[in-house]
Amino acid sequence: MEVNFAEDHIRFLRYDFPGATVHPTGTLTPAQIRDADWKTWPPEIRTTLGETLFVPHAQQQALEQFCQRNNIPRKHRPDTWSDLLEPFLDTWFDPEYERATDNRLREAGLSQEEVTEIRQRLTPLMEAYNFDSMLWEWVDLGLFDLLSASTGPLVKPSLQATLGNPAKLYAWAMRIAERHR
Repeated sequence: MEVNFAEDHIRFLRYDFPGATVHPTGTLTPAQIRDADWKTWPPEIRTTLGETLFVPHAQQQALEQFCQRNNIPRKHRPDTWSDLLEPFLDTWFDPEYERATDNRLREAGLSQEEVTEIRQRLTPLMEAYNFDSMLWEWVDLGLFDLLSASTGPLVKPSLQATLGNPAKLYAWAMRIAERHR
């Protein structure tokens, strides 16, 4: 991922997620941005189309300055994908913690059946990403991790291919991420 900030636009010089409006390159203007969160990891931009785009953590300050210059609000929102991918962390949660996660997912409009279906679909991918690759993340896996697992070097391309068209997977992931506005 490679991003340049100008006074009145953001230029994505390399964006690695097929299906993104800025893949493999693209420009984003302030009018296309709904809000951003430069304090999260990695920093995020939410577009008026409901897409979440990421910026390298090293450019957190550049994103903040761009947003302030262009009156783009900072908005922190829960990462629904963080809750969906929680079972793939290298840690254990007590039942009370799991109930709180289930409640957040219901608040985001996801039924238990849908949560189960999503997790089953992604189990081979996320286990390969976090365990087989020896990443061993134990704190948080979110939307960025899902996209990285589906396109990046930590998972075999043959396994990534089982998820179908990468652009369709991207659109599906964005629709779910948008449920928690």
